[in-house]
Amino acid sequence: MRMSEPTAADLAAVEEQLGRAPRGIVEIAYRCPAGHPGVVKTLPRLPNGTPFPTVYYLTCRGAVAACSTLEASGLMAEMTERLEHDEELVRRYRAAHEAYLADREELGHVDEIDGISAGGMPTRVKCLHVLVGHALAAGPGVNPFGDEALSLMGDYCPTPAEQVEEQA
Repeated sequence: MRMSEPTAADLAAVEEQLGRAPRGIVEIAYRCPAGHPGVVKTLPRLPNGTPFPTVYYLTCRGAVAACSTLEASGLMAEMTERLEHDEELVRRYRAAHEAYLADREELGHVDEIDGISAGGMPTRVKCLHVLVGHALAAGPGVNPFGDEALSLMGDYCPTPAEQVEEQA
């Protein structure tokens, strides 16, 4: 995993991405190719006391838009249906659920969300944003549906022109 503590600039970037002040961020779990925060790792209990099951929160606008497009295509229903017929996929998705829970538990135990991961894991696909956030933070091979969605998203975060010029 490529995590780092969030800087003031990171938190400002996340606020711009979300359109609101970020809450409970402990790490930048993934940076987009352009260098901005793409996934943040959040506490399981927000500062105001609210339980928050989403450990890996997708913030990159391009990735969020690409996930929304995939969700609108009906992909989640297709993925969920595959869980009814593919025992190996069921095993891998359950392992992703367990990995997600373990990552959250490292940040602290919250009784209200004990055993509940996110994104519909382990029995259905409810939110590609969560699954992609998990896949980006954890790396390939951890979340099968997150990996699959990423492969369908294409170039969701192109490198800014300034960076291209600097690399030339």
